[in-house]
Amino acid sequence: MKKGLRDLWRILGPGLITGAADDDPSGIATYSQAGAQFGYSLTWTMFLTLPFMTAIQIISASIGWCTGEGLSRSIGKRLPRPLLLALIGLLVIANTINITADLAAMGAALRLVAGGPAVAYAIGFGVLCLVAEIVIPYHRYAGYLKYLTFVLFVYVATALTVHIPWSTVLRSVVLPNLSLGRDALLTVVAVFGTTISPYLFFWQAAQEAEESRLSYRHTSGAALSPQAFRHIALDTLTGMTMSNLVAFFIIVTTAATLHAHGITKIDTAAQAAEALKPIAGVFAFALFSAGIIGTGLLAVPVLAGSAAYGVAEAFRLKGSLELPASRAVGFYAIVSAATLAGAILTVLNIDPIKLLFWAAVINGVIAVPIMLAMMLVVSRRDEELNLPAWVKVLGWLAAGLMAIVVALLLWSEAIGHLTLERGGT
Repeated sequence: MKKGLRDLWRILGPGLITGAADDDPSGIATYSQAGAQFGYSLTWTMFLTLPFMTAIQIISASIGWCTGEGLSRSIGKRLPRPLLLALIGLLVIANTINITADLAAMGAALRLVAGGPAVAYAIGFGVLCLVAEIVIPYHRYAGYLKYLTFVLFVYVATALTVHIPWSTVLRSVVLPNLSLGRDALLTVVAVFGTTISPYLFFWQAAQEAEESRLSYRHTSGAALSPQAFRHIALDTLTGMTMSNLVAFFIIVTTAATLHAHGITKIDTAAQAAEALKPIAGVFAFALFSAGIIGTGLLAVPVLAGSAAYGVAEAFRLKGSLELPASRAVGFYAIVSAATLAGAILTVLNIDPIKLLFWAAVINGVIAVPIMLAMMLVVSRRDEELNLPAWVKVLGWLAAGLMAIVVALLLWSEAIGHLTLERGGT
C-alpha cells in the first residue's frame, strides 16, 4: 500500500500543481460568490467542466512533453504571428490582473488574522513569490509547489466544520435548477472561465517540457509512449479532480453558511472568510483564511511563470525556471515585471469585482483561439502526438464549450447595457 502511494506521488507533478493553481484566491472569490448568491444550484458546473478541462490539460501536457517546447512556440506554427503576439499580450494582461487580485486577497486575509496593513502584506507576498521563483531551480521549486498543493484540503476541512444538507446538495447536482437570468449566466461564465483558463495551458505545457528535458527517459521530439501518456493522464486527472472537488466544497460551504443566512454578495475571497466568522465560527474562518494565503503562494508564481514562458517563446528568448537568472535575463525580467506590476497595482485599491470580471473576459476571449490552435496541433497526422480519439473529441468539445461561454458572456452584457439604456430613457 505504502509503495503504491509512493509510486503515485512520484508520478504526480505538473498536472497536480496546475490543478491546484486553478483554485487561486481569485477562483475562491468566484466560487464563494456562486455559493453565496445561488446556494447549491451551481454545484453541477464542477462536474460538467471536469472532463473538458482534463482533456485540454492532457493535450497541453502532451504537446510540451513531446516537443520539449512550451505552448507558445507550438501553436505559433499554426497561427499568424500577429494573432499569436496579440494573444500572448492579452495573456500577460490577464495574468497580471489575476496576480493583482490574488495578492490583494492574500494581504486582506493576513490582515483579518493578524491585523496590520493589507497592502504591505500583499507587496511582501509578491516579493516573496518572485524571489523564490528566481533563486530556486525548477527541479527543487516544483517539489515545493507539489507539497504546497496540500493546502487545498483546508477547504474540505472547512466544509466538515459546518452543517451541510447533503441530500439537497446531491439533488442540486443531479437535477440542477437552471436559470437563464443575466446574473446566473454571468456567474456560470465566470466559473467556467476560472476553471478553464489559458494560463493553465501554458504552465502545464512548459512544466512538461521542463520535465522532458530533465528526464533521462525521454528525448524531445520522440513519440509519446503509452507509458508517458498514462503518467500524464493520471497526473492531470488527479490534479483536475482535486481542483474541482475543492471548488465544489467552497461552493457548498458558502451556500450552507452565507447563502443560508441571507448573505448573497461577496466581492473577494477575504470577504468570504470574514463573513464566515460569525456564522461558522473562528475555526472555519481561520481555515478559510489560511487557504487563501496558501493557494496564493502557489498560484502567483504559476501566473507569472506562464506569462514569462509565453512571451519568451514568442520572441525566441532563452527561458526556463531551471536556468539561473544570469542565463535567462529576459525570461526572469518578464516574471519580475508581471509579479511586481501585480503587487504595485494592489496599492491602487481597484474594485476587485472589476478585476475579476475583466480577467474572466480576457481569459475567455483568448482561450478559444488558443484551444483551437492546440487542437490543430494534435489533430495532424504524425507519430509524435498520436493521442487517443477520446482525448481529441473532448478537446474539440472543450473548445466549443468555451466559445459558447464567451458568446453567452457577450450576449448577457449586451442585454444588460440595453436594459440600462432603456431604463435611463
